[in-house]
Amino acid sequence: MQVKNVKLTKDQFYKTRKQVLESWSTGKSLSLDESFRYLNSLPEHKYFSKVLDNAKRNNKLLLQPRGGVATLRGQKTLLEGFIKAGADLMPVTIDSYTRQNEYLKSEKGLSESLTTKKSVLNGFPAVNHGLKGCRELNNSITKPLQARHGSPDGRLLAEIIHASGWTSNEGGGISYNIPYSKNVSLEKSIYDWQYCDRLVGIYEEMGISLNREPFGPLTGTLVPPSISNAIAIIEGLLAAEQGVKNLSLGYGSVGHIVQDIAAMISLRTLATDIFKKYGYTINLSTVYHQWMGNFPREESAAYSVINLGSLTAVLSAANKMILKTPHEAEGIPTLEANMDGIRTSEHMVKMISSQIGSIKIDVTDELQIINEETNLIIDKVLDTGDGDLVQGTIKSFANGVLDIPFAPSIYNQGSVIPIRDHLGAVRILEFGNLPFNSHTKNLHREKINKRVKMENRKANHDMIVSDIFSISNGSFFKRKSHEVMKC
Repeated sequence: MQVKNVKLTKDQFYKTRKQVLESWSTGKSLSLDESFRYLNSLPEHKYFSKVLDNAKRNNKLLLQPRGGVATLRGQKTLLEGFIKAGADLMPVTIDSYTRQNEYLKSEKGLSESLTTKKSVLNGFPAVNHGLKGCRELNNSITKPLQARHGSPDGRLLAEIIHASGWTSNEGGGISYNIPYSKNVSLEKSIYDWQYCDRLVGIYEEMGISLNREPFGPLTGTLVPPSISNAIAIIEGLLAAEQGVKNLSLGYGSVGHIVQDIAAMISLRTLATDIFKKYGYTINLSTVYHQWMGNFPREESAAYSVINLGSLTAVLSAANKMILKTPHEAEGIPTLEANMDGIRTSEHMVKMISSQIGSIKIDVTDELQIINEETNLIIDKVLDTGDGDLVQGTIKSFANGVLDIPFAPSIYNQGSVIPIRDHLGAVRILEFGNLPFNSHTKNLHREKINKRVKMENRKANHDMIVSDIFSISNGSFFKRKSHEVMKC
């Protein structure tokens, strides 16, 4: 398979579409014309793109939790609770079997969930519910719906959810493959997501603007901002080539306020410039994910992490924030825990927003670092592919120019080792084959060495493990209280 960064022709799309729709019974009756008529009948407040536009005009940070259960009734109850608690945008988290196209297993799980009246799946099996169930869910909820999943091949899922009026779909051929799957090739996942994006592009040509959102946090574990931002922009460019016009690019918190704010600003400004450079007209919004890593088990500590994320999201001028709950450390959170997380975030956002003009944080140095590194990565990817972004991406993962820390994929080298520096920002201990110059590498080494001297211990595996758990433990370092001011 030789995949290129070229818009799929309608002949190519419809030939593939026939195979996609026939892959499970609920896809066989779908009609783009009928789907267009339904989508065209929806009010503006059911469109992700329009709700995001309105929020951008009014400088409002939109709140979106996570959540999915097996049954239609259960999912309705979940989303109604989210709305009652104050959420603005609705998630439908898809179950793991559907993410791997194992629809028969999802069917069995749905059947058992209906019998036992308890979800035995970790999400909503949208493909099994089909157009009838997914549209019923959309009609019963007053807010716009988005599918959030983790599928390297979400083509049938995309067909069903968009036909059902869900006006946003999360994911991409990189971000829903490398951090999630072990054996799926990038050729396959990028090609399959070109289909998902071309579907959105075709709706766009029909006058229906659907939102697409690459998954920004990747593995969510100490991912250096330049790596996650580069991949977010690359996935944005791939989507834009297929005709997507409304894009939300996301970033996952590393827990360091200055670095997180700088990363969000860099993502927004670089993406805007790069889309313009390559001739794409994009309606861009940004998404801030509250801390995705290890959470404290103690509820009071968990609320602190949630509030840290809310503070940073407001200060970074994000357009949307993906929320966490005080029960993250315990497994799949309950509706009540989700509602508590929403209310906590909403209250913190209001407090910070009301005094935003008086809060000044200098992110100049960090912004310069992230901008330089992100540009180095993207330029090298394009160079590696002789100007073709898809081939550049595939080859760059093969040779380590693109490398996501702690990802399970065999197509990811896993040579990049992140670690925190003397102030808690995420740096790179082992660079692998990242295309950084000596100046950039030395900057990382200097900041890491400051921590080594401060803590009087080696930068090694033990330090990295402590960094992974640092947010849940409430401190980045092992140091005495009087040493804080010396940094």
